[in-house]
Amino acid sequence: MSVTKSTAKGSGGSASDGTRQDQEQEHSLRLLGRLWRDHGRRYLGRLLLAIVCMMVVAATTGAIAYVMKFVTDDIFVDRNKAALIPISAAIFVIFLTKGLATFAQSILMNYAGQRVVADIQRRLFDHLMGADLAFFQANHTGQLISRMTNDVNRLRGTVSSVLIGIGKDSLTLVVLIGIMFERDWLLALFASLVFPLASFPITWIGRKVRRVTSDTQAEWGNLTTLLDETFAGVRHVKAYGAEDYESRRAAGSVRRIFRLNVKWGMVRASVHPIMGFLTGMAVLFVILYGGWQVTEGNRTAGDLMSFITALMLAYEPLKRLAALNANLQEGLAATQRLYDVLDAAPDIVDREGAVDLEVGRGDIVFRDVTFSYKEDQPAVNGVDLVIPAGKTVALVGPSGAGKSTLLNLIPRFFDVDSGAVLINGIDVRDVTLKSLRHNIALVSQEVCLFNDTIAANIAYGSPEATPDDVRRAAEAAAAAEFIEALPEGYDTVLGERGLSLSGGQRQRVAIARAMLKNAPILLFDEATSSLDSESERQVQAGLERLMEGRTTLMIAHRLSTVTRADAICYMEEGRIVETGTHGELIARGGGYARLYHMQHENGAPLAVEAQAGE
Repeated sequence: MSVTKSTAKGSGGSASDGTRQDQEQEHSLRLLGRLWRDHGRRYLGRLLLAIVCMMVVAATTGAIAYVMKFVTDDIFVDRNKAALIPISAAIFVIFLTKGLATFAQSILMNYAGQRVVADIQRRLFDHLMGADLAFFQANHTGQLISRMTNDVNRLRGTVSSVLIGIGKDSLTLVVLIGIMFERDWLLALFASLVFPLASFPITWIGRKVRRVTSDTQAEWGNLTTLLDETFAGVRHVKAYGAEDYESRRAAGSVRRIFRLNVKWGMVRASVHPIMGFLTGMAVLFVILYGGWQVTEGNRTAGDLMSFITALMLAYEPLKRLAALNANLQEGLAATQRLYDVLDAAPDIVDREGAVDLEVGRGDIVFRDVTFSYKEDQPAVNGVDLVIPAGKTVALVGPSGAGKSTLLNLIPRFFDVDSGAVLINGIDVRDVTLKSLRHNIALVSQEVCLFNDTIAANIAYGSPEATPDDVRRAAEAAAAAEFIEALPEGYDTVLGERGLSLSGGQRQRVAIARAMLKNAPILLFDEATSSLDSESERQVQAGLERLMEGRTTLMIAHRLSTVTRADAICYMEEGRIVETGTHGELIARGGGYARLYHMQHENGAPLAVEAQAGE
């Protein structure tokens, strides 16, 4: 199942705009509610403690404005020396308390926010590990990496700032407005007009930021995809002299990200002049009207100073709350992209009542199997095949004949469209995936090695293996000699994708991994394709020892690796058209014989094996 991108595009007049805004708001609330239920509420204790600290911050901020009346009236106007020490001490205590409370709430909220994001990141990775092979074929690795990194980092910055802003700034604003109303309700009433007027640009800014953020994150995914493809294929880039072409592609993506980020910065920065204008108008009226009240003797200078202090202190939390909506929309855009992945449910799952697979002898049966990657284009069409327990069956044929597809149906990388694949008479869809794949060892043409030691790569999937087990598997795969010649032997770190080894060496490490797993069912998809003749003979001997008594399905284009198979199936266009031993198929003179003679005439090393198999 592929991941789709959620976007909101404007169209129509004011009525449709209003409907769209309502839908966006409802969608935002659903996302916030889901985020809280899935991850936020488990940290409720820390959040409640942080809210208490925020209340202390808000109260002390209000106290600063409140005490300014006494500073002005008692000290500056009345020049009361007796009030100097207690008022100064009170201000010191207020600022100290505010600082400690701010520190505590920042630590608590940052912990909760970071834990929420870490939980999402871990959940996202676990979800991807459970996704189908088809999911990874439909979604490029670069896009998924971008969601794991760029989107999560965007959410990380948002969660902490939004949690702190909603709590501390909202409470502080409420306390300061209360101080203003206590000092002069009429002035406060006028000054409060700033808040509803500010809601309009705040809403507009939030919508713009969310759309720009969504486009920016999508473009980051495109750039990550480009980098992943270019770095992985750098050998071909250089071989075809395509450095300038790739540079132009990267420059185009970087340029689009730059423009989107500039647009994002302009939209976010617009909150400052808007809030500056509205707050400036409020302060202008307060000074004109309040100053007139003081000169008329209707108010003390301390009342006016306390009011102005509260109003000025309210400017910062109000500005942060205005920016908070933009932060929130950034986080919601990232959250939506993350949930797009999390909501992509895998199709290959354990059925209800699935049992653990007990392989026993391990015969495999394909019963009238049909499978299509695309509708009405079957890759495998009506295949009937029996692989007897402990025997080796080889699939050969031209590219695109369906060989790898047939092999991939055994471990349920894909599920059949019709028919069934059975192991010991049990449909593979009726057993648990974990037990099914535990009993299968796979070596494919696409060797996958990790940036770890050689020993760890061989023991991959066999965590209980001892160093001696690893060594014996390497010897059986004809890999021990080159491994022990490395500076650090089995502790040598391979680097990314194991590119420090040759193709044949990587293949032998992969074969050693399969040998160590010691599974009763073996699947080889071009397992010796990268080996030279000498290495192939060594590995072939090890493979024959490994295959003894095990059920094996192998795919090969080089027929030297399949001539001793108990049965060879020649495939064309998704069907098995010939089955028999090497000698029988050669005598029959069909497609397999033509393929054999073609390779033989081209100098493929088949003569010895052909004679042995006939």
